[in-house]
Amino acid sequence: VFIRSSSKEEIFGYKTQGCRRALCIAGYILSCGALRLLFYWKPEWDVWINCIRCSLEEADIVLLRTTDDFRTYSHKTVTWISVSAFIKSRSDYPATEEDSIFSKAVMKPSLLVKTIQVQKIRYVWNDYAKQFQKVGVLEDHYTCSAIHDKFGSGLTCNEQNVRRVICGPNTIDVPVIPIWKLLIKEVLNPFYVFQLFSVCLWFAEDYMEYAIAIIFMSLLSIFLTVYDLRKVRHLTFSTRKIYEAQSLHYFSFSGFQELESHYLVPGDLLILKEGKTLLPCDAILVSGQCTVNESMLTGESIPVTKIHLPQADNLKPWRVYCAEDYRKHVLFCGTEVIQTKADDRGVVKAVVLQTGFNTAKGDLVRSILYPKPMNFKLYRDAMWFLMCLIALAAIGMIYTVCVFALNGETGEVVKKALDVITIAVPPALPAALTTGIIYTQQRLKKKGIFCISPQRINVCGQLNLVCFDKTGTLTEDGLDLWGLLPSERNCFQNIHSFPADHGLPWGPVFKALAVCHSLIVWEGKIQGDPLDVKMFEATNWRECLALSDYRRLGELAAPVEGITILHQFPFSSALQRMSVIAQEIGGDTQAFTKGAPETVAMLCRAETVPSNFESKLLLYTAQGFRVIGLACKSLQAGKPPAALTREEVESDLTFLGLLIMENRLKRETKPVLEELSAACIRTVMVTGDNIQTAITVAKNAGMIAPTHRVILVEANEGPGSFSASITWKFLEENKIEDYRGLVSQYHFAMSGKSYQIVAHHFRHLLPKLLLNGTVFARMSPSQKSSLVEEFQKLDYFVGMCGDGANDCGALKVAHAGISLSEQEASVASPFTSRTPSIACVPELIREGRAALVTSFCMFKYMALYSIIQYLGVLLLYWQLNSFGNYQFLFQDLAITTVIGVTMSFTRAYPKLVPYRPPSQLISPPLLLSVVLNILFSLSMQIFGFVVVQEQPWYSQTDIHSLGLHGVRDGAHEQTDNGFKSYENTTVWLLSTINCLIVALVFSKGKPFRQPIYTNYVFILVLIGQLGICLFLMFADIDGLYSKMDVSIVPKGIFFLLPEAVIENRPLWLLLKKTFQYHSKSHYKRLQRVLEQDSAWPPLNETFFSDSVAVTVEGNMGGHSNPTFDSNEDSL
Repeated sequence: VFIRSSSKEEIFGYKTQGCRRALCIAGYILSCGALRLLFYWKPEWDVWINCIRCSLEEADIVLLRTTDDFRTYSHKTVTWISVSAFIKSRSDYPATEEDSIFSKAVMKPSLLVKTIQVQKIRYVWNDYAKQFQKVGVLEDHYTCSAIHDKFGSGLTCNEQNVRRVICGPNTIDVPVIPIWKLLIKEVLNPFYVFQLFSVCLWFAEDYMEYAIAIIFMSLLSIFLTVYDLRKVRHLTFSTRKIYEAQSLHYFSFSGFQELESHYLVPGDLLILKEGKTLLPCDAILVSGQCTVNESMLTGESIPVTKIHLPQADNLKPWRVYCAEDYRKHVLFCGTEVIQTKADDRGVVKAVVLQTGFNTAKGDLVRSILYPKPMNFKLYRDAMWFLMCLIALAAIGMIYTVCVFALNGETGEVVKKALDVITIAVPPALPAALTTGIIYTQQRLKKKGIFCISPQRINVCGQLNLVCFDKTGTLTEDGLDLWGLLPSERNCFQNIHSFPADHGLPWGPVFKALAVCHSLIVWEGKIQGDPLDVKMFEATNWRECLALSDYRRLGELAAPVEGITILHQFPFSSALQRMSVIAQEIGGDTQAFTKGAPETVAMLCRAETVPSNFESKLLLYTAQGFRVIGLACKSLQAGKPPAALTREEVESDLTFLGLLIMENRLKRETKPVLEELSAACIRTVMVTGDNIQTAITVAKNAGMIAPTHRVILVEANEGPGSFSASITWKFLEENKIEDYRGLVSQYHFAMSGKSYQIVAHHFRHLLPKLLLNGTVFARMSPSQKSSLVEEFQKLDYFVGMCGDGANDCGALKVAHAGISLSEQEASVASPFTSRTPSIACVPELIREGRAALVTSFCMFKYMALYSIIQYLGVLLLYWQLNSFGNYQFLFQDLAITTVIGVTMSFTRAYPKLVPYRPPSQLISPPLLLSVVLNILFSLSMQIFGFVVVQEQPWYSQTDIHSLGLHGVRDGAHEQTDNGFKSYENTTVWLLSTINCLIVALVFSKGKPFRQPIYTNYVFILVLIGQLGICLFLMFADIDGLYSKMDVSIVPKGIFFLLPEAVIENRPLWLLLKKTFQYHSKSHYKRLQRVLEQDSAWPPLNETFFSDSVAVTVEGNMGGHSNPTFDSNEDSL
């Protein structure tokens, strides 16, 4: 299996056969290119016919197949790269490279490298492992010490040259494809090829007007698609400025050199000078410290501190050793280094980790260029529906051939039979569906919601679960200090409230607030995390830069001149804490730690932690406060701060107290969540904050109703991680009322640690827990992504709304990711809201539902219009007759095309109803609607066809132009082109009026769209079209009748029959009840099972796992977000 960052692909080797190739070329010529076009649509057929199967080692063509539901094929040609110019002999290649892919990829003695390129990523053939492996990255197997030892002195010139040839240039090159190429690619779409066939047939039949109209509509649809593609290309092209060649300093065996960035290769050693630098690659910091602005990548404008990779002497690969914290050592491509701070080794150095499209930024650009295909039922059903129409057309063709052959009319039979295909399959369908999505996209843009993936708009109409981040999404960005609870001699002291008239007293707590942060002075302002800013401002100190580039803090009435921060261990989501090593000017060195109170308390000496620590923490978190734990310890002189490990610093600490901060709900949070709840859309909180705080915020926001219970799920691993236990208990211990049978009356809450243990050891319980899980706290970025995927496995349509870097992975995985960030990081999510408010979520769902219903309406209308016309034509074929060109033109252009354009103008209904529109075309309600309408149309046309023949004035051969009161005297002979007959006129007018009835019926208003009368343009169009039909019935204008191939019949023949089925929902609900139909969604089936299970949830019980844990691929099976983890496994 061939693995890429977004999906897995199976790979097969093939070898080209000359004789097969020659036969294929002959086939191309004889079929006038039709065979080549077929191979373009089906690349696997091209490979199967031209080549024979072989091993990958011998292959010159490889066939790739995705492992998702689509099973999409693509083929790549193997290319060869020569490195003989740089390796003249075996001695030219250093021994240090023996374990590198660059050595294993060079075939001996030819000195050639076998490569393929897949979605901008280059893979080379590993001759030892017999597999394709990605290049442009530093291999994952290197340990921390190996990176320092092997790459700490740079690469030799020979190594650099070989790597440059194999890896290619370090550029993210997004060429803007010429419009003519995009046009050709779009025109070769099967549907447009069918339209071309239709147009040629119509020109042959002198049906010029509609042929020209279809050409115009198809060109409009093609240009709109091309415009969207170009817009996406320009969006990615706009990032190109980051990667334009810039001069960088790098270190090699020959010393410092200056080099243009596109020559960089993995393993090069960069020297980061003072001043701002845009990073052209991903790099691992190996010495010094950097402050980086990652807003271009993550959306967070807060500067991030990066520290060098530790020189840990162990056998673990560096990523495994650093776990989730590896990002603290990686400088990502596209981000800006705003400050550097050298350590005792003198300069800030970084080893190039990944180049080009392998970088984090490159992965984001690739996600735009090659979006993950949407596995949405609408698109799959649409293809099935078209297949059904084609099958119907085939039946019509057989019928046509039989009727014309039996009557001896063989001259026009081929043309007439082909005509049936163009009638049964609506050529205007792609244009009609495209316009609907474009209108919705424009409406969203006016509301400040931008979309880079238009096909996901329809998916938004199916969302039934939305995950929300807490801080900055549900609550305000800023935190207000509420109080400080200091601890001395194992006891909490009196609380210090903010704001207070008197300042904080000097002491360890004061020093912790002053230095334990990652703030910097940037552009004359103190910049950093809002929590850190508030904490520092409470000291009334100021931050300045000393000449040594260390930070120093000074205050008016303090017993010290200032404090220098010597070293930082930045905040880690996985560890839930940060630490600094600081020294008073002229004083001792101390370490300060702040973080999650539970985590900090575990690192402190037990005798320094107050006995009532847990009860005090619960008291404040239960009120919704954000609580931070503080601790410190004195360090022994002698060992330089940079040489100390995090484990040494963060042990045997002295507990200092709790910092209590207030995080208020946003004004619109509660109304929005209430609206979603009323619409039966589940809301879930996924946060990195404390579980008690998260539960309180969930209750205050309305996620958890006051009468509902919260059950805490706690899971713990046993010694050696081979076994685990899981416990359920009520949050409110004093409430022990019976809850059995009230399935919707309780909510599960769990931490990220418990979620991870459940995912590993209690996999069978995870779906049951997710069914009522509402609060997930202390979740890491990968756990957030994993959670979204687990919800999707239960057949939920999941939306994710967040604003920070920790949410990027989940935003990409969700069906609809909504970023509340204006930064370029929103590229990682399909939707971006200009206003940082969750009010965009119901707005998007409303528009998504309206767009989905519009797509269904349009599809059903187009299909029924085709079937109505198809039935009318087949009915007339019985008499060897048909509609005239102007009759076709009126129905196709004046009726259907205008309706197709104006039907989408109806806006979304302002209220979200507690059920979703159907998600598939092939569903009983929609099929019932279509079938009933087909039967109605068929009976109406047959009725008209038969009744007109029973009239006393009917004549099959003597067609007169009849007035309203009988035959007009002296009527001159009309030119007859063979179409004019009483049946023709009757069936055509009935089918035309039927098209108008169907348009009105399928233009559904409430509950997903506004009432139809609010779409003024559409109503005026229908009235105008009906008026023209009535005018044609009663106008009595000979010239017009002659042109339209109609003849006048006495009034009373035509009438409007009321539509039997307008809205099928009540009928469908009745049928569901009668036949006991139940939803097949996984979560619905699970709900029904749990409703019958009186033992669930097992309250106040503890379960134990088996001795062997269930291993889950990757990080709990979570999505690997390229922003944070862009490494990919090899073949």
